[in-house]
Amino acid sequence: MSILGSIFTWWNGATWGTHLGLRGKTKMGTDSLGNVYWQGGKDTAGNPRRWVIYNGANDASRVPPEWHGWLHHQVADVPDKSLPPPRRWEKEAAANMTGTSFAYRPRGALEEGGRRAAATGDYEAWSPEG
Repeated sequence: MSILGSIFTWWNGATWGTHLGLRGKTKMGTDSLGNVYWQGGKDTAGNPRRWVIYNGANDASRVPPEWHGWLHHQVADVPDKSLPPPRRWEKEAAANMTGTSFAYRPRGALEEGGRRAAATGDYEAWSPEG
């Protein structure tokens, strides 16, 4: 990203003001996507403030579930220390694919041709006379 882009465009990543605001805060860790998690200061309820600096575009669906729990104070310590290791049947978290060619489109969706199965016998259309 260009220098001017990093100064003025928050939607492409953290701005310089954000990085300046990290002075005196504690880096808590990074996830598999390269997002960096920070903690420092207190909110009005006395809880520690926690936030994420995204690696790339600001998209909340790119925060893995374990770090989402940490950000929202569901676990006290970072996920590496407080959560059990992942089970072999668990899948990796996937980013939100809405708006991309990989988005889920059920049969009958306009993007899939707009044709859906005919209504079955359990459907009866409502009419105001009946």
